[in-house]
Amino acid sequence: MKRFEGKVAVVTGGARGIGRAIAERLALEGATVSVWDIGAPAGQTGTRQFVQGDMTREDDVAEAARQTRDVLGGPSILVNCVGISGPTVPVTGMSLADWRRVISVNLDSVFLCSRVLAPGMIASGYGRIVSIASVTADDPNPLMAAYSASKAGVAAFTMAFAREVATTGVTVNCIAPGLIGTELLDGMSEEALARSRSKIPMDRIGTPQEVASLAAWLCSQECSFTTGSSFGISGGRA
Repeated sequence: MKRFEGKVAVVTGGARGIGRAIAERLALEGATVSVWDIGAPAGQTGTRQFVQGDMTREDDVAEAARQTRDVLGGPSILVNCVGISGPTVPVTGMSLADWRRVISVNLDSVFLCSRVLAPGMIASGYGRIVSIASVTADDPNPLMAAYSASKAGVAAFTMAFAREVATTGVTVNCIAPGLIGTELLDGMSEEALARSRSKIPMDRIGTPQEVASLAAWLCSQECSFTTGSSFGISGGRA
């Protein structure tokens, strides 16, 4: 029996990049996956449901949850992968609109999606919530203050929420990737990309599939005594 057989998993931002790799990995291991993404084509293909919506909007998140429950049943797994890098500019040159957009996409979405699905997990006595943070939460990049701050927020939210639900059977963890080969790199300047690459002792960029392997373990029953933790996957960058 595959380890996610009979499980319903939600992967936000699952239409591309790390989110897509995680959605594919969970489906490969038996999960029925609902992809919530602003760029997702609505409908269902095989073991995957696609729900289009903006994960920074409370109404869209509530509707996505309703559609998933109505079609697939209650999710016991949530992976928060929605994210943008934002502009690579100094703080003194960043607009408030850009700042708020990065915080909203990267942090508000984690709060909204976790809040809407956690009650069902708590009621059933089992759940796995995994969010994508970043190595920049602990080692911030200059010219990326909003991104670094948002990912530090994801890590702090993870620890706080994990303690709230620690006795319910629901675990809450996050992954802190370093430089991973996804479309997110397209939004980085050459200078920022080179600076980040120079900090990797393994001297290469990671793959979405490597992140998906870690996420799959965190989403599994095997991860039973770990909560409120951040797992680095950065090629040795500390």
